[in-house]
Amino acid sequence: MPTVLAEKEKIQFLENGYTIVKKFFDEEEIELLQRASIEDPAIRKHFYDRKDSEGLITKMVAWNHPDDSIYGVVARSYKLVDTMEDLLGGEVYHYHSKITAKEPYDGGAWEWHQDYGYWYNNGCLFPHMATAMIALDKCTKENGCLQILAGSNQIGRIDHALLESGQVGVDLKRVEEAKKHLKLVYCEIEPGDVLFFHCNTLHRSDKNKSDQRRWTLLCCYNAARNNPFLEHHHPRYTPLKKVPDEEIKKAGERFLNPDSTGAFLSRPTAPPTLKNKSGKLFTS
Repeated sequence: MPTVLAEKEKIQFLENGYTIVKKFFDEEEIELLQRASIEDPAIRKHFYDRKDSEGLITKMVAWNHPDDSIYGVVARSYKLVDTMEDLLGGEVYHYHSKITAKEPYDGGAWEWHQDYGYWYNNGCLFPHMATAMIALDKCTKENGCLQILAGSNQIGRIDHALLESGQVGVDLKRVEEAKKHLKLVYCEIEPGDVLFFHCNTLHRSDKNKSDQRRWTLLCCYNAARNNPFLEHHHPRYTPLKKVPDEEIKKAGERFLNPDSTGAFLSRPTAPPTLKNKSGKLFTS
């Protein structure tokens, strides 16, 4: 199956580091994902907390290998994988998936960072990596939607350090300088929409100040030609078995199988190279 992207969407991704595809998943597909994420006991069991600088919490659960669950079938679907291969210029494999959950009023914020700020330290030599963020809920300014600096993927990798909250972030002085040149975009999306963003794109999110939850499913991919040279908690190149899009609805509310996902990831820790930094929150 060819990519679902129009030429203008691909150009936007390459130039601005992100693109949004509206209604990528239809109403039935997203309802299945919503119900499964709520009812799956393994999701609740394996949630871990990420605190922000105020002590507010975003809950997360992550796994490496896509199985035959509804989430695994989505991550292996032709339309998602072929689109990612179009964006990254060749074969990709599943790097990991995760659900992030910001509950009403107390869902935490995320500091400015690049995903490649983490993944570089995992032995991924090139930034041939990207994420597909699938909106399970409506994502708005009020409930902490993703914010992006459009075009920040052109900056290249910025040094990251471990922050006091336990998150990993970039020097805010560099972010403030980038803001003078780049547009800040609030990526407000609806359930079923997909936000594709490059691993060098600077992004953050505010805390959830609303009475509406904000859950997202993120599927992360690495180019097959970018096989990590270090052993780490995410997989090296593993051939991805694509499945036809119609398998998503056939999967129904099939839950994750811990025995076939290579087990859920425990709360990942920052690489030693980041832990050795001061650990203090960067300020402008």
